[in-house]
Amino acid sequence: MGEAAINPGLIFTDEDNVIPDVAWASHERLNQLLDEAEHLTGAPELVVEVLSPGEKNEQRDRQLKLKLYSQQGVQEYWIVDNALRQVQVYRRDNAVLILVVTLQAGDALTSPLLLPEFSYPLSRIFGL
Repeated sequence: MGEAAINPGLIFTDEDNVIPDVAWASHERLNQLLDEAEHLTGAPELVVEVLSPGEKNEQRDRQLKLKLYSQQGVQEYWIVDNALRQVQVYRRDNAVLILVVTLQAGDALTSPLLLPEFSYPLSRIFGL
């Protein structure tokens, strides 16, 4: 259905370049995103950030990147918090990413619209 990339560089504009922990794009969308040098120059459907320690890092992922991904058209944004053993799932609604669920260690991570066959227990992600 698509491809995932670990730590891909996303080039939205000269001022808005980010490196998410994981990005996923459908094959159709991937063909639109890649430039001649195979740089990602637009929003993939799914972006995952694993929070790094520190208040500045957390603020960047929870606020700045959320806003940027929302503006650029990302369909889903997952924020993985290892300390709290939870994942916040944001999904696009009326042109903006909104928090739809906060999953705990006993839940399964799913993406009904993007990856309808995908289900993965968070207990495995957090090594429980």
